[in-house]
Amino acid sequence: MQMKLKAGIIGLGKMGISHAAIVCPHPSVDLVAVCDTSTLVLDAFKKFSRVNIYKDFRTMIDAEDLDFVIIASPTRFHYEMVSYALKKGIHTFCEKPLSLTIEEGKELDKLSKEKKLINQVGYHNHFIGTFLELKRLLDKKVLGDLVHFTAESYGPVVTKEKGGTWRSDPHEGGGCLFDYASHVINLVQEIIGRPVKVNGSVLKKIYSKGVEDAVYSILTLENGVSGVLEVNWSDETYRKMSTLLTVFGKNGKIICDATEIKIYLKEANNRENLKRGWTIKYITDLALPVNFYLRGEEYSAQIDNLVDCILQNKPSKINTFKQALQTDEVIELLVEDSKN
Repeated sequence: MQMKLKAGIIGLGKMGISHAAIVCPHPSVDLVAVCDTSTLVLDAFKKFSRVNIYKDFRTMIDAEDLDFVIIASPTRFHYEMVSYALKKGIHTFCEKPLSLTIEEGKELDKLSKEKKLINQVGYHNHFIGTFLELKRLLDKKVLGDLVHFTAESYGPVVTKEKGGTWRSDPHEGGGCLFDYASHVINLVQEIIGRPVKVNGSVLKKIYSKGVEDAVYSILTLENGVSGVLEVNWSDETYRKMSTLLTVFGKNGKIICDATEIKIYLKEANNRENLKRGWTIKYITDLALPVNFYLRGEEYSAQIDNLVDCILQNKPSKINTFKQALQTDEVIELLVEDSKN
């Protein structure tokens, strides 16, 4: 009988609790410890679970013989928590973004390589079937030479002026750029091409005082393709975060979000069974199979990937620290360009 991996979770906010709900029933994992500073949350875990509870992450890591840890704390704590876990030889999953500075991100990437540890960052969109299909079709060159793209995301996070929270503090990792735009940039990076240049960047305040509520820019990719980034978390016409990629090529275009992918071709592609004109594929036919569904199969699928990589001792090819660092480098380009 295969031994279960021992897991711990640091940070029990919305994402940390979601991860706990996914990890607990995983057939290959035993959640043995959680850590948070909230007595209320820890009391709930103490009452309704058998996991060991901690208020200090170092104490937890030192006391428990963990195989991997999930870090879902505010971004400003990522560096010290991730580096401590890596130095202790623990495989590490960290919520996005990886860090608030490029220097910290480089150190974490270097340390994970030196320790030969599995590492993954929570850009969950890469486990959504429609976006996976978009990447596959672009790799198959169904659009021919690419011409342009648009990368958009909208949601109702901040829709009125209000008092300060972590979302209003750039040093906490708050702001539309780190919280929303990072997801979109990462999708562009891994599906269409890596952004290497930005122009006309605007970080716009709408309701917030200390951070931006919208991000607009023109991105140029290393393959020479250019496109538009448009992200706004103060759009109350959306019920939740909605992300959309549109890619234009000489043979047509593809419009893709988390629920469907719409493909328009000027010339049919018989190898892909795509006719001339429109073809629509739905997430119901493309979703990844998972053992446990919570908030979307992508959240379980990313943990399945992490666990599989650890069990097989193979580096993850999806959402590595290195890939997350490249996204952070684009964020830095946007920040600097917006000052011009």
